[in-house]
Amino acid sequence: MNSRSRSLTPDGCVRGLNPRPIYRGRFAPSPSGPLHLGSLVTAVASYLEAKSRDGEWLVRIENLDPSREVPGSSNGILKTLETLGMEWDGEVIYQNKRNKAYQTALALLEERRLTYPCICSRKEIADSSIAGIEGPIYPGTCRNSFLHKDLSAWRIKTNDNLIEFEDALRGRFRHLMESDIGDFVLRRADGIFAYQLAVVVDDAEQGITHIVRGEDLLNSTPRQIYLQRLLGYQTPMYMHLPVVVNARGEKLSKQTHAAPVANSDAVSQLIMAIRFLGQTPPKELKEGDVTSLWDWIIKNWKPETIPLTPRSCQQLLNFSQM
Repeated sequence: MNSRSRSLTPDGCVRGLNPRPIYRGRFAPSPSGPLHLGSLVTAVASYLEAKSRDGEWLVRIENLDPSREVPGSSNGILKTLETLGMEWDGEVIYQNKRNKAYQTALALLEERRLTYPCICSRKEIADSSIAGIEGPIYPGTCRNSFLHKDLSAWRIKTNDNLIEFEDALRGRFRHLMESDIGDFVLRRADGIFAYQLAVVVDDAEQGITHIVRGEDLLNSTPRQIYLQRLLGYQTPMYMHLPVVVNARGEKLSKQTHAAPVANSDAVSQLIMAIRFLGQTPPKELKEGDVTSLWDWIIKNWKPETIPLTPRSCQQLLNFSQM
């Protein structure tokens, strides 16, 4: 276990009243399988952003939904990070142990009458004639209904105030919450808290100042900023990276049969990732060790050279030969 920095409470909060560091980043994988090359790119970029700024880098396991968690994946991911020489600060936080914190945030929103229970099925929502940026928008059927709370999902009320932010790579990004997204779920009917709420609570309590993640989560960011404002949290800075795709243009994932990172060849795996991120390490580093590679890339990290378009697995493999 890596624990080289300040101590955390069991809920992941910074212990004491020390001010935030200038930079505090995190890597938050889902344990739905082993670490694959797409996730490795995100891990490497978030690590480099933190360490090149003399900041802290935390690891959080996002295992909200037990049906999606593959046994042993959490430990496997942490072992791979260690093999790759990536040292995290503080204790690893597991979302499945943090329901109390999420419930507290949900109760605060409910107390302010910003949420409501919903019993609408996916089919009913899919039949909505209101189109948003990610498909049909929930039409607000249950907004003014009186329902049995225990059998319902919980949604947050949205309005059409503009939510916008400046992404470090992609510039200005904005959504009108009600017309682009609609009232979204904070807790499912089965009691599982939604990613959008959990990640906002966790980032706030862990004092995260900067978030580096894949472009596939770009549309989630206005939702999270919306919740941050309602809950009185600070908004981190964001950087959304190009995703790694397969030959069919699909994002790498367990569902698309992404190959796991090869722990036996850490240097080559890291070189693939940093070349994908637009960096140009000297060829001789391929013959060196992990420590030498990290020393070079932390000193020479240039986020402004990160490409904006997705790249394929084959391109990653080609990078390892360069």
